[in-house]
Amino acid sequence: ADGYYEYTMYECVYSTSDYSDMVYLESYSFNKVVDVQFNSTVGKFVGYTEEGVKYAENFNKDQAILQDAKASVDTYCRHNVQLDDSSVLDKA
Repeated sequence: ADGYYEYTMYECVYSTSDYSDMVYLESYSFNKVVDVQFNSTVGKFVGYTEEGVKYAENFNKDQAILQDAKASVDTYCRHNVQLDDSSVLDKA
């Protein structure tokens, strides 16, 4: 019961069949509060808590982290969603 709860969530959000509106979200949370989040539409990390603002500043200064996150909408989302959709749609 006592302790800390920390997790990272990666999400791909879209509503069109051609994935043109695909958004990649990468959220870092602590004790169920989102500290910092990357949104591919915004193109950078945004902090939502005092600690999250510091994390966002550091992540945004590191070009390797930022470029990897920006590329994830294509390398992670579109790639995996196309595989998932084709396996589901083939069954219909």
